Formats: sequence, structure tokens, C-alpha cells
Amino acid sequence: MTSPEPLRAASARERLLDAAAILFYSDGIVATGIDAIVRRAGVAKKSLYNNFDSKAALVAAYLEARHGEWLALYESRMRKAFTPVDRVLAVFLAYQDHAEWAYERGFRGCGLLNAAAELPAGHDGRAVVLLHKRQVESLLAAPLKEMSDDEAAASRLAHQLAFLLEGAMVRAGLEGHSRCVREAHDMARVMVNAL
Repeated sequence: MTSPEPLRAASARERLLDAAAILFYSDGIVATGIDAIVRRAGVAKKSLYNNFDSKAALVAAYLEARHGEWLALYESRMRKAFTPVDRVLAVFLAYQDHAEWAYERGFRGCGLLNAAAELPAGHDGRAVVLLHKRQVESLLAAPLKEMSDDEAAASRLAHQLAFLLEGAMVRAGLEGHSRCVREAHDMARVMVNAL
């Protein structure tokens, strides 16, 4: 799977968000200045402030967009998930799809976790990332609860699978490819089948 062509969007807001997404992911949020974003977007600096109150607002929009990208990949995988096991594994496959996008400077791991690592405690962006991670765990838990009479055991397994997935994404980011996520998918299948 390849990512959408960068900067194809028509409006200044979309071009700014596309440029920020590429630069924030490739270079980091702190290292990316406003001047680099507006230059990459091909808009005037005033356009940035007409569309976003601040760099923090642009960061928040970026994080929401990353969450939306992953949800779209997950929904695509869910269209082919017919059993509870398939629905659990769809979460892993959506992360694998995200890892296999054609990133401009290569895959660096979960963009949300990368961003959270740069943001100070209490930053609104960290809350967006935490909400995403909790939603992922809920998506894992729902089909597991269908499979088991023991809701507590299903919740524990969902928590363990979420940790497995996060570890796989971090390692995949270090290695620059999706192999670890594929391996985590296979481990998850074994764990789910043992429930």
C-alpha cells in the first residue's frame, strides 16, 4: 500500500496539513519549524495563521488526521473480517498496512507515539494519542469478549495484545519495515486461539 500523493490537496489548509504531516513524521514536531511547513505547502505564512491558531493547533490537527488514517485502514481490513479472530487480527493488519506506506523518508514507527514522545506531559496532543491507543485496545477487546465467557480474561488478553502491538510498532520503526508487525500478528493469532 502506498500513501496518498503528498500535497495534492487544493485548499491552503489541506496543503499545510499535508506538509506538516510529512515533515512532522520525517523530522519530528520540535525540529520542524513553521517556515519549513509553509515553504513545503507553497503558501504564505499568513495562510498558516488563517487556518490554525498556532503550531500547537496544527499539531493537534495532524494527530487527528493520523488517527483518521489508521481508522480508515482498520475499516478496510474489517470489511474482510468475518470471525471474532479475524476482527482481532484486523487491528494488527491495519498497523501493518500503515507501516508499509511509502513514507518519503522511510518508516519510523507509529507517528502518534513519535509525536507523544516529543510533547510535554499535559499537552493536549498526548491526550489525542492516549485516546487512540485506548480505542485500539477496545477494538481488540470487543471480539475477544464474544469468544469468551470470562470477560476479565478477554480484557486481560486485549491489554496484552495492545502491548504486543505497541512493542512491535516500536521495533518495526527502529528496523524501518513491517516485519515485526507481521510477527506480532502471528503471535496474536496463537494467543487468541488459546483463549
